[in-house]
Amino acid sequence: MATRTISQEAFEELVKENVDDLGMDPTEALQDAIQTLTLQGVDLSGIVTSVPGDTNPVIDCLDRLKHLQSEPDEHELAIAFNTLHELCSNPNPNANSNSAIATRNGAVELTCSLCSKIPRATGSRELLLSALNALSSLLHDVQSTGTFQRCDGPTIVIGFLADNKQDVEVLSSGFRVVASAATGDEIVKETFMELKVDEQVLEILSLHKNRGIQCLYDAVRALLTPDDNRVVASQVYGYARKFAKIGIAEALVDCLSAGLCSPDLVPACTTLKFIAVNDEICKSIAEKGGVDAVLRCIDDSGEQGNKAVAKVCCSLLSKLAGSDMNKSEIVGKGGMEKLFTLSCMFSDDPSVLQEIMSIISVLCLRSPENAARAVEAGAGDLAVQAMKKFPAAHQMQRNSCLMIRNLVVRNPENRTTLLLYGIEKYIRKAKQTHSNCKDAATDALRDLGLDNYNL
Repeated sequence: MATRTISQEAFEELVKENVDDLGMDPTEALQDAIQTLTLQGVDLSGIVTSVPGDTNPVIDCLDRLKHLQSEPDEHELAIAFNTLHELCSNPNPNANSNSAIATRNGAVELTCSLCSKIPRATGSRELLLSALNALSSLLHDVQSTGTFQRCDGPTIVIGFLADNKQDVEVLSSGFRVVASAATGDEIVKETFMELKVDEQVLEILSLHKNRGIQCLYDAVRALLTPDDNRVVASQVYGYARKFAKIGIAEALVDCLSAGLCSPDLVPACTTLKFIAVNDEICKSIAEKGGVDAVLRCIDDSGEQGNKAVAKVCCSLLSKLAGSDMNKSEIVGKGGMEKLFTLSCMFSDDPSVLQEIMSIISVLCLRSPENAARAVEAGAGDLAVQAMKKFPAAHQMQRNSCLMIRNLVVRNPENRTTLLLYGIEKYIRKAKQTHSNCKDAATDALRDLGLDNYNL
């Protein structure tokens, strides 16, 4: 069902009628119009809902930019773009509505037009930064990203990235635009890939090792996320393979090798997980030293109490363990024991424990030898103690059920051990308490050999 909309002119006319025909004061007339249209299911996003006679700061800012378009002044343009960015981004409490108003009133077209006139190699750095920051705050839905696409925004931004490879601040602002524009828009993703953004990413990773350009990683993840519900089949799987093929996966492994001292460690782990989309890539990451690097970081995160690193490293290791060859390498290098050591270090944090359970579950999938080793190392005790201690942690409870199933499904001898730990009552409690645990708990109870697993 299509969303009902209204033009700015029609909205203002309705408010005016409330004042002229019904004798309402301006504030009352405005609120009545808003309430009436909302009850009718009209989408008011992008509509200026100011009291008649009042000015709107977003419209004022856009008017200022239009004036400067005809009478350019780089410093004044930068100030206006900074104002627009502040109005349309966090922490401004009205950021979402301001951004909608701006895009509905031509802000994306205007900003792209002004950006296209900034000399790529010799333009004002102050103006370039302010324009890119403003542009990133305007791209918030498929309408705004579609406008960005039609205005040749991707080409403009890629040009600025190519000409400012040594400037970390410009790179950050540019990749922030890439991330915002690619989010939820398959066409924009495709355009950036056609413009060889992957080659830009690889070159900049090589030039700026461990410089913490967070927005670069955000951009890669946005490009590799299938989040446009308008398309049936996303192309991001192919993009991930291309990223891996040209060497980006290897460059990210280098970031991991720098260890906990690197500001790139957490985003590199998260991004590498997006690239590791098949068995071949997972194996190649291991061959480049990825498993060794992750295991070292897991050790260090436990010793230093770094929860963020522990979580992302376990999550990445789970993805890499999707390759059976990598499972053998992880276990052969003491990975199982390292995970149980880590669980002791973070025994009070269910968010870390759930990641540890996830990787143990993957390591035991289709591997009776690993399941036997995990139980010997203390997987049963880990499950019981965690489920008992954190009954409200629904994702951890679910991951525990999944782990238990993989511990016993091909290892009947493990069933007795786990049942003696008293695991059944905690699985049943999770099943009754958390809707997301129902299927996983049922499967765990069934594979434990319990007849009444459906109860």
